[in-house]
Amino acid sequence: MILQALHSYYERKSADPEAHMAPPGFEWKDIPFIVEIDSQGTPIQIVDTREGEGKKKRARSFLVPQGAKKSVNVAANFLWGTAEYVLKIPDQKKLEAQKAKGKEERYRKRLDEMNAAFVEKIEKLSEHLHEDPGIRATIMFYGRSPEEDLERYEDEWEQIKTTNPNMTFRLQGDQELVCQRSAVRESVQMDQTVDGDGVDKFCLVTGQEDEIERLHPAIKGVWGAQTSGANIVSYNLDAFNSYAKTQGANAPVGRRASFGYTTALNHLLRKDSRQRLQVGDTSTVFWADKPTEWEAQVSDIFGEPPKDDPDRNARAVEALYKAIDRGLLEKDESKTKFFVLGLAPNAARIAIRFWHQGTVSEMAARIRRHFDDLAILRSPRDPRYLSIFRLLRSIANQGKADNIPPNLGGELIRSIFADLPHPHTLLSAAVRRIRAEQNVTYPRAALIKACINRAMRYSNADGKEELRMSLDETNANVGYRLGRLFAVLEKAQEEANPGINATIRDRYYGAASSTPMTVFSTLLKLKNHHLSKLENRGRAVNLEKRIGEIMEGLDDFPAQLALADQGRFAIGYYHQRQDFFTKSQPTSSKGV
Repeated sequence: MILQALHSYYERKSADPEAHMAPPGFEWKDIPFIVEIDSQGTPIQIVDTREGEGKKKRARSFLVPQGAKKSVNVAANFLWGTAEYVLKIPDQKKLEAQKAKGKEERYRKRLDEMNAAFVEKIEKLSEHLHEDPGIRATIMFYGRSPEEDLERYEDEWEQIKTTNPNMTFRLQGDQELVCQRSAVRESVQMDQTVDGDGVDKFCLVTGQEDEIERLHPAIKGVWGAQTSGANIVSYNLDAFNSYAKTQGANAPVGRRASFGYTTALNHLLRKDSRQRLQVGDTSTVFWADKPTEWEAQVSDIFGEPPKDDPDRNARAVEALYKAIDRGLLEKDESKTKFFVLGLAPNAARIAIRFWHQGTVSEMAARIRRHFDDLAILRSPRDPRYLSIFRLLRSIANQGKADNIPPNLGGELIRSIFADLPHPHTLLSAAVRRIRAEQNVTYPRAALIKACINRAMRYSNADGKEELRMSLDETNANVGYRLGRLFAVLEKAQEEANPGINATIRDRYYGAASSTPMTVFSTLLKLKNHHLSKLENRGRAVNLEKRIGEIMEGLDDFPAQLALADQGRFAIGYYHQRQDFFTKSQPTSSKGV
């Protein structure tokens, strides 16, 4: 089903010239440097295609013949490749590593083989192609001593020697690359119809007879996977084979379908793709079976907005709410199928973390439910809608992305689109981070509220939500009430000691939220001391009354609270604190 949906997407996008979808036999590739040559193969210049400054420099993408499958140590691409293949320039990192192992001579021998394979692939072209001016000039280039000609372009040459970039050729006076010339394109496309192992069977993806692909093209762009690419369909060991079939024959996918689904997936995973979202180690892509603006909106809804457009996320979510409220998603577009695919690295393969499909209206409703579950009272300075990254970073040690628990991001996205409870580890991580830092922040409170409400809605037939957006004085849960009580006791301390640097939260929050019996009797005694210091006796009476209302119905303090109740404790504390901030309260005579 996944391959079928991707192949259908390829067929739709390949018919759109503005989509820049690679035709059969080609792929889009970043090419930092182009060697421009004249008709005699003499280098005229080295063109640096990169734009930007410093480390942010980005190379232009060009349509080039599809790269060779690296199933062996040496496999040259056609008319483009790394500096190792094109100019026999060693990769400095590899060279140093081989020197350290005493294998420098072996590496340099392999360089000779790589360059020889690259040149041989050009020289073995048909006589018809040898008549093409671009091909003829390229062959003449290798009949010279190209390194001596290129060394005079000092800046570009130094970059090439130190970075081992992708390179290719262009004939002087042409706008297109040599590998893009009409004769070359015709040859590559013709090879797609005649090259192969000659085994024709029914393709599992299209249901049509086609030549079965033995090795599927590599999928690139999955964060954490091999830089050379990895595969979804792969049989690289005898143990994976069955019924004497080898490699791709175990899952017969035709060459056209294999090229289609991998090209579509590489297109979705490309840099700056508006249909891709990176959450932890999970690369998530979105697409539909018909053109819809939703394909580009989902990443805006969930993603972290760029610094130059900080409101992008909020605008996208608000547009979603308006579309649903105004019935815009009840039109024909709402019936369009929408697909969500989560991928994660797994050695030489790509693991399918999750796969969901539904209509646009179904997915929109699930996304809205996610933001409804997160909605909680906040400061005007806080963003109204929280991105996935900001939510996960709030529960990471020191707030660093590197410390986000593995797999958690993918599981969170999966629960949203499957309309399931959030992973239990998410609630646990939020509670642990609060206890470690004694700080119930807006993102953490929003996460805990969402986790508890989704779990309750999933387990209760009536779908009733337990935790509200703001203070709920009718909520009788012991954890929620104790959280409120702790917030009032802290407030009494703050008003009795204006400007205090540390409150009972810094010392007692962890114990109060997990083992209330051990600390609340002590806190209530401290409360009496704090209230006695208030010069505004009316304020003291109001706080005492509030404490009495909260404790009504609490027969005793429990010995310990379960994880979910520790989460409710945090929400009760957060709600009560926010209620203090949003309501006008009398101050003591000391100016608090």
